[in-house]
Parts: sequence; structure tokens; C-alpha cells
Amino acid sequence: MSHNTAPPHRVVITGIGAVTPLGHDVETLWSNLLAGKSGIGPIEHFDGSTFPTTFCAHVRDYDHRKFVRHPEYHEHVGLNTRFALGAARQAWGAAGLDDYDTLDRDRVGLYLGSGEGSLDFTNYVATNLAGWSAENRAIDSVAWAKEARQRFDRWGEIEQEANMTLYHLAQELSVGGPAYNCLTACAASTQAIGEATEILRRGDADVMISGGAHTMIHPLGVTGFNRLTALSERNDDPTSASRPFNATRDGFVLGEGSGMVILETLGHATARGATILAEVIGYGSSADAYRITDIHPEGRGPISAMRLALEEAGVTPQDIDYISAHGTGTKENDSIETLAVKAVFGEHAKSVPVSSIKSMLGHLIAAAGAVELITCVLAIRDGKVPPTRNLHTPDPALDLDYVPNTPRDTTVDVALSNSFGFGGQNDTLIIRRYE
Repeated sequence: MSHNTAPPHRVVITGIGAVTPLGHDVETLWSNLLAGKSGIGPIEHFDGSTFPTTFCAHVRDYDHRKFVRHPEYHEHVGLNTRFALGAARQAWGAAGLDDYDTLDRDRVGLYLGSGEGSLDFTNYVATNLAGWSAENRAIDSVAWAKEARQRFDRWGEIEQEANMTLYHLAQELSVGGPAYNCLTACAASTQAIGEATEILRRGDADVMISGGAHTMIHPLGVTGFNRLTALSERNDDPTSASRPFNATRDGFVLGEGSGMVILETLGHATARGATILAEVIGYGSSADAYRITDIHPEGRGPISAMRLALEEAGVTPQDIDYISAHGTGTKENDSIETLAVKAVFGEHAKSVPVSSIKSMLGHLIAAAGAVELITCVLAIRDGKVPPTRNLHTPDPALDLDYVPNTPRDTTVDVALSNSFGFGGQNDTLIIRRYE
């Protein structure tokens, strides 16, 4: 760790990339969000027809090999890493780093909020070995084991490790700076971007690739969230199932994907003539540790995270033009996030647009915060706030401006993005238009 006592560096965003259920690139994602489209449909990774929830938000028809320069390096990767490779390559190219010949790659680091492995073996067993009854396994256990082993070899074991995505990104981009991964549930990629910003501020790197990648669309993931009663079970109408802030909300929709940003010190970005998309000005992190799956009913953790971010940013609640809500669509989350925003923003709370793109994308778990921050960058760029889809029956207890159903044209100079995770992790980022 650096012991530099110089003033902290300003940190800017120079590249963004995304692979999501609503598009495999940023502009497709953005146009679909503004059009209010839904990326939610039937489960395809395995036979989910007998589960309480039979739908999710898949990344469909995606091939990471179209994005990478060295597909031979990434032959055995799981879904998390496939998503991350596409998003990171997009962000890297958008930042113009492929054309910057004097880049010191040992000063380029990674900080990811990446999931716990692809669990491809679980999917395989569920879909391909389910036909092996207990009796048949006993009769021909050698053949059953051989078939399983052919699918889940030594590479399958290695790729389950959460740090493997770091390895593949470092290899693909030939970077050798600091490399970290955090897995703080649904707050992971927001925390990763915040911590990457701190690394740059203290001068330990010039460039950081940061964001998240995740899929939990597998039998264990769906079963677990169903057992927690966290998922919507609106099987008769999946595209309307994710309904944050709606009076009839009944849980979130599981999604998957990746969002990546290129962060740089302002000095490094301006020296190479980079286009600056936004500046990261505030980061707040807290733990309320109330219950494993519940936010404190008074919103203590989210309140603390937002206040810390505002303090670091040196702005007031009145300066915030848009809040990208965590907005999962569960009864508890939406109510407590609303309470927390009102506690922090006071009278201004009802004047600031608040929306949840999870209403269209589903919940990308560890990757959610990064994709939501990217949409804040785009809101600043285009002067448009994405809507909260499916908000047709407002909850009378929730009285903020949730931008129902249609996008809004409005100037966004400063945006705040919230992410809250199981286990009491709360993280907030604030970005602003670069002047």
C-alpha cells in the first residue's frame, strides 16, 4: 500500500461495457431500457418447469469469443468469466486503451465483484444426468462416473474459483497491476468500483478495470432464493414479474451478466487525451448486520452509506439529480430503501427521480451495481432517466418519484447509485458530469 501524502487523485470513467439480458453491448442495453423492454423469460439453463419460479433474465445468444483477441486462452471458462470478458473488452476498447502504445501495464489493475463460479457442473447434472436413476447408477456406476467426469474435468474444478475471472481478464488484457475480487452479495460490483477508486486516489495505479460478473441461474441458485421467498412466482406473466415499488410486488427476478468500467486518474486520462464520461466523486460503505437477508428496519446501513458518499463527494442531497435505486421488488427492500432516501434527502427526496432498472433486467446479483452505475453514466450523457417498468399500482406507503413506465428527459449532472447485499453490506457511489 502506498504511503504517498500528496493530495488524492481525481478519478474518472473513460470506458464502459456490458453484457446483459437486454443486450450484449452498452448502446443496445441503453436503447432497450429507454424503450421499457423486458429481458425476462423462461429458464433455459436447465429444466425449471417444476420450480416455484420458472422464469429468469438470461443472457441469450452470446458468444464471448466474438469479443476476445485470444479465444484459445479462454476455452474452459464458466459463464461469469464469459460475460466479464465481453464487458471488459468493450470498456477497454471504448476507453481507447488498445491504441495507447505507451501504457504501463504494470500500473493497470483489476478490482471485481465476481460470483462464486459458474456451477456448470450443477447445470450439467440437472439437465444431462437426471436420466440416470439411482438404480441405474448402482448398476453401472462406472459409466455414470465416467460421463460426469468427461463434463467436469480438472478445468471445471479450477473455473469454480471466484478469482479465475481476474486471471482471465489480466491475461486477455496483459495487465499486471493490483488485482482484487470481492463477493459481498448484491453489493459486490458497487463495492469493487468504490475500492478501485480508492486505489487510484492514493496513487497505487493509473488505471483500474472494475465491475462485476455473475450468474446464479442454476438449480442451487433458484432453489435457494425460492426457499428464502425472495423470488417472484408470477409464472403466468414473467415480463411483469419484476415490479419494484409496486403495491403488488412479490419478489425479484434472477438475472445474469456483467458490467465493467475503466477508471483512471484524471492526470493519466488527460495526458493520453481520453474522452472522459464521468467523474467518480463519492463512495460510501457500511454494514448494518441486522439479519442475514434483511436490511435494518430503520434503514441504518443504507442511510450511513449514502451519507458517507455525499460527504466524500462534497455535495448536498439537493445536488443529486437522479438516484439509481437498488430497487429489487421485494416488500422489505423497496420500503426500507424509500425510508432511507427520505431520511437522507429530507424534503428533496420527493423532487429527485428514483428508478430501478431491475424491473427490466432482473437482478444481476454481484454484477447489478456495475450495470446500474453504467446507466447513470448514460443518464448524464443523454439527459434521460430510465423508467421503473411495471409500476401501474403504486404502493401508497411509497411516495417518491419512481419514474413509472416511461423514461424522462431531464438534465442529470450528479447521480447516485445504491446497492445493498445479503449479510448487511451497503454501498453507494456518486458520479458527476466531468467539467
